[in-house]
Parts: sequence; structure tokens; C-alpha cells
Amino acid sequence: MQTITTTEALESYCAHAAKFPYVTVDTEFLRERTYYSKLCLIQMAVAGEDDAQDAVLVDPLAEGLSLAPLYRLFADEGVVKVFHAARQDLEIFYHDAGIFPKPLFDTQVAAMVCGFGDQAGYETLVRKIARAQVDKSSRFTDWSRRPLSEAQKKYAIGDVTHLRRIYEWLREELERNGRASWLDEEMQALTSPETYVIEPEEAWKRLKTRSNSGAFLAIVRELARFREAYAQARNIPRNRVFKDDALMELASARPRDMKELGRMRLLLREARKGEIAQGILAAIEAGLAVPGQDRPRPASNGRDKLQVNPALAELLRVLLKARCEQEKVAQKLIASAADLDALAAGKRDVAALRGWRAQVFGKDAVALCEGKLALGARGKRVVTLAIPAGEEAAESGA
Repeated sequence: MQTITTTEALESYCAHAAKFPYVTVDTEFLRERTYYSKLCLIQMAVAGEDDAQDAVLVDPLAEGLSLAPLYRLFADEGVVKVFHAARQDLEIFYHDAGIFPKPLFDTQVAAMVCGFGDQAGYETLVRKIARAQVDKSSRFTDWSRRPLSEAQKKYAIGDVTHLRRIYEWLREELERNGRASWLDEEMQALTSPETYVIEPEEAWKRLKTRSNSGAFLAIVRELARFREAYAQARNIPRNRVFKDDALMELASARPRDMKELGRMRLLLREARKGEIAQGILAAIEAGLAVPGQDRPRPASNGRDKLQVNPALAELLRVLLKARCEQEKVAQKLIASAADLDALAAGKRDVAALRGWRAQVFGKDAVALCEGKLALGARGKRVVTLAIPAGEEAAESGA
């Protein structure tokens, strides 16, 4: 199989790929030692059966290789770019070049739309659609080491050659069941820059805190802000700056100088000196100085903080399961448990009430919440029953 190591060879292959209606793409990367993923290999294939000509490996670590030809292909809207579980791949390309492949087709999302369940893994689709098997032995190897072994190359190329058959089958299925527009909605969210940008100011929201005190959360926010900005600027994992448990210890103990900082039990040695130590002390000072009215408040979207009607939440779960079985679409794609709790608490700013989700589930969910719809059983099936307005009034007056 061909491994591309020069810009000229990549230019030639991308010009070849531009003649086809679609190209399948996958990547191999490492992230254990960096904040942003380190791109180690790109696999590509166009429609055809001759893998020697139609499928290639691109070595982004080759000296002097520019990915500019690939990004021009990504911008060519006459060629569909096909990925499986594209989110991490797209994050890499967005942070490297600020570009998203368009148009995009994610076979994992398409499979969820077409009834393959919540976990539409690549191996499952290869087995069920392509009628083949995937050799998993090279999955967790070090893709940054050169030269790549033949086993690594074989494994990597299989991620895009089988993908051709999967894409063609799913595309035909979406056309048959009229759900291509559903996938288009999902691809719009997947290619939104907001999906891939972590703002240091918002980093504290992903942490699980043991106190809802505004004074405590103000320090947590400043420490998380410093850690995220430091990790991004130096491209190192945030846990290499200091771990979450150390952050909570710092927010509780509030050390004010190097001597007090040195007593922190959970802090890494590297964080007890230099820039990190100075940044920690500055963050604590900043957190302590936040006025009461500007202190952060804990997220209020938990079930215990919503006035959730538990019986209604359970009915919504039954409705969701029934609708998804009827439509053969993954429940996970329509609504989460938190979404159902929000609906049962009277919230209406929920993704399940917009777009294609509203057609499948959202409209009936609102009707159920408003007492205009009932659930019944017909054999093994759950069915919906409209409640006449008069009966609804009698029900509410009983």
C-alpha cells in the first residue's frame, strides 16, 4: 500500500480523489502527553476495489509534508468526506487549520439514525454491513513511532476501505427512509466551532465540586482558568499542571505563599515552584477578591434542583423507548435522561423539541406533559392515545 510522505504526492492523490463523489478518511493520533491531539497518520480511500490505487496512508510526521492539499480537498463541496465517529478527527483538523470537511457524513451518527442502536461501533458496522472482520491487534500501538509495521498499516487502511461499503449502504438507507435531512442537522452541530473550543473561563464547569459556596467556587473558577490557559499555551495535559483533586485541595486550603503551598499534600512536585506555583497563588488571590455578586453559582440543571415530576419523567422514558423502537432510531440521539427530567420539570428549551427530534418524539412529549396524550398497551406495544379536551378538563377537576 502507498504511504504518502511528500506534499507533491499528497497533491497528486487529492487531485485524484476530487474526481470521485466521496472520499473516506480516518486518523490515528496520540493524546496522552499533549493537550491537543498529536496527528500521527491519515488514511484515505476513494470509491473502487483496487486498494493499491484507491487507498493510501498519509504520514503527517514526514519532514516537509504540508497538509494544504488535503485541506483544499476538505473545502471542495463536490466531494463528500466520510468519517466514522468524526468528532476527534474534526477537532484535530479544526485546531490545526481552522477548517471542517464539507460536506461531511459521519457513519456512526448515520447508523444511529438508521436503527443500529446507541453504540454503533465501527467493528459492528463492518461485520453487519461490509460482511468482514477487523483486526484489532494494532489499535493501541504507538502511532508516532517510525517505521510503521505492516500490521499497523493493514489495520489503519482497513479503517477506510471497509468504510466505503458502510457509507454506500447507509446513504442508500437514508434515501430510502427519507432521513437524510436528519443527518444533515446532526452534521451542522458536529461542524460548529463551539463544539471544539474550551474557553479557560468556562473550564470550572466541568469539575465536580464538594461545596456550593460562592466563595469556594470563585477560587475553583480562577484555578481552573489558570490551569486550562497554562495547559493550552504549552500543549500539555491539564492533569500535568495539577489534578482535579489537587485543585479542590487548593480551593479549600487557600495557601497564600510558597511556604503554605509547599504543605499541599496532593500537589505535584513541579507545581510547587516556578510559573505554576506563582499562577496558583495569583489565582487564589483573584478568587478571594471576587465580589459576592460576581461569584459563580453552581449549575442548576441537576434533577434535585429541578421540580421534577418523577411519575411524568418515567412516562417520558416509556414514550421515548416506544418511539425509538417504532422509528428504529437510537434513544441516545434524541434525548438524554437529563433532557427528560427537564421536560418533566416544565422546561422547554430542550434539543428534543427541535428539528427532526420534535417530529419523532418532542411533540408527543409536550402533549404528554400537558395532559393531552396518554400511554396505553396493545399487546407488547406501547401506544399513544389522544385525550379529548372535555375528558382532560374532567381529569383536572377530579
